[in-house]
Amino acid sequence: MSNIIFWIIFGGIAGVIAKWIMPGKNEPQGCIITIILGIVGALVGGFIGNLLWGSTGVTGFGVKSFALAVGGALLVLWIYGKFAGKR
Repeated sequence: MSNIIFWIIFGGIAGVIAKWIMPGKNEPQGCIITIILGIVGALVGGFIGNLLWGSTGVTGFGVKSFALAVGGALLVLWIYGKFAGKR
């Protein structure tokens, strides 16, 4: 149960930072969407980090894990903006 709470908090922080770095009108709004964005971003960032550098991914609340999570959230936010802008 504590891992789920950790991912929600970590994802929320990563999502907020990503939305702060890359603001825009096409980005999703709301707390729940921001948390989901951060969690998906952490998964994407961990996957890409594993592919490129052999990283263990997002494994705790550290600088490396946080950078991967925010980077992944930025990528997810950019992709979302590209698809949402075409509607």
